[in-house]
Amino acid sequence: MKKKIKVVVTGGAGFIGSNLTDALVEEGFDVHVIDNLVGGKKENVNKKAKLRIADITDLNKIKPIFKGAEYVFHLAALPRVQYSIEHPEETNEANITGTLNVLIAAKDAKVKKLVYSASSSAYGDQKIMPLREDMRANPKSPYGLQKYVGELYSRLFYDVYGLSTVCLRYFNVYGPRQSDEGAYALVIAKFLKQKAEGKPMTITGSGKQTRDFTHVSDVARANILAMKSNKVGKGEVLNIGCGSNQSVNKIAKLIGGETVHIPARLEPKDTLADNRLAKKLIGWAPKVKIEEGIRRLKENE
Repeated sequence: MKKKIKVVVTGGAGFIGSNLTDALVEEGFDVHVIDNLVGGKKENVNKKAKLRIADITDLNKIKPIFKGAEYVFHLAALPRVQYSIEHPEETNEANITGTLNVLIAAKDAKVKKLVYSASSSAYGDQKIMPLREDMRANPKSPYGLQKYVGELYSRLFYDVYGLSTVCLRYFNVYGPRQSDEGAYALVIAKFLKQKAEGKPMTITGSGKQTRDFTHVSDVARANILAMKSNKVGKGEVLNIGCGSNQSVNKIAKLIGGETVHIPARLEPKDTLADNRLAKKLIGWAPKVKIEEGIRRLKENE
């Protein structure tokens, strides 16, 4: 029997990480998940994957897990813009020190390629849409800055140590297992939960702010295509977004139900991905339209 290729997924018990783990298991990989279960859940992890409960801020603890791995997908992070504004030190430790540790562990294990989960929050506010990878980063939060530093580190590890890396900037990912808890819940998950509880959906500000909502199955596929593509590996940055944006008001309308407006908060007015580079370099294009994605989520409630 052919030996399975070992891959490591950091944050594999989380929302995006567990969906990626499912896709990798389906493709026949030997998947090792690293997660501290702060944001992730044991029950999210595919039964055929191996869960290692560890924190990426502890290099000595995670290093042995990388031994023999050919590919690494680095998704572990303390996400959310608002949370990072309130907790800059804690998020810096997870998102910058943690990322550096993962890069060191991958380099020392001589992995073939590391795929880094970056964030469109690195763009901050830009005057021109759609957002292109060659635009100057302009993060407006500790989280945006921290994720951008991870990109710079990924590029540096290629330039200095020869570790093959590629960075995927995600745009507003939604889908099964998305978090609906706390003040930092993603808007689609939050609206679905509020509706299920018979409460009005809370729209911040005017609701005219737009987001490029991208289904998690498309994001998982982008990770696997980036791993396989021989056109990336030098620290390239690729937008992973649908290339169409929807207002928060439209999302509420698609879900259907009563709404109420609450005060606006610090956040970019619009996001919209130019995804042509991802198409060119890894052959990726989104498949799930927002109407279809929300319909699936509503059916699974």
